[in-house]
Amino acid sequence: MRLIIENDYAAGSVWAARHIAAAIRAKAKVSDKPFVLGLPTGSTPLGTYRELIRMHKEEGLSFRNVITFNMDEYVGLPADHPQSYHRFMHENLFDHIDIPASNVNILDGTAEDLEAECASYEARIEAAGGIDLFLGGVGEDGHLAFNEPFSSLVSRTRVKTLTYDTKVVNARFFDGDIDAVPSLALTVGVGTVLSAKEVLILVFGYKKSRALQAAVEGACSHCCTLSALQAHRHGIVVCDELACSDLKVSTYRYFKDIEKDNL
Repeated sequence: MRLIIENDYAAGSVWAARHIAAAIRAKAKVSDKPFVLGLPTGSTPLGTYRELIRMHKEEGLSFRNVITFNMDEYVGLPADHPQSYHRFMHENLFDHIDIPASNVNILDGTAEDLEAECASYEARIEAAGGIDLFLGGVGEDGHLAFNEPFSSLVSRTRVKTLTYDTKVVNARFFDGDIDAVPSLALTVGVGTVLSAKEVLILVFGYKKSRALQAAVEGACSHCCTLSALQAHRHGIVVCDELACSDLKVSTYRYFKDIEKDNL
């Protein structure tokens, strides 16, 4: 696992965006096959999305040969609902870049057969050639996508019940009304994420410091699903100084030292 420690949210977001852009361009130089990109929602990736949009508009970064798969979607929210992840992704990324609509894949939380929708999603990922890079965030309790604590580390896309704590955190998107937050979601599994060729996780702010400490210094455990990244060949965590608050000084110095020549 690589741990990239940047000064703040803005710097970490830019680092992540540039890494994604470099990966897209690198594949385009050697293959005509699409770059397959996994994407999250929430407030954490917004800075990264803004930088990707800027690079598209000012530096010619193209998404015409990129296929995307989002991590999750609420069950029961139509695509045009103000808090659906379909709408979030279009407002914050897709509407501002040149990605073809046919290349965008987001789970359908209104599907008649939710289990079939999950199976179809896994099949679509496989048909696309697998995910080249999966970008993600993490919850305060260390959950990856909607894989709450004690989720299987080999899980695949499925229906999940959201914990009370997760609903409390997400209530800010529903005018503070926890009862308005759906209790179910469709989510890629931990195993789905780990099947990607590369995984890049964003961890920013003091509230995420315990999750980061558990994922980096703790055991690989279903108690903190992000910790499964320890077993990935190409796992990267991009964080800011505040998120490192609970790391040991020796751990902090180690990662700062081994990354100093990669700046």
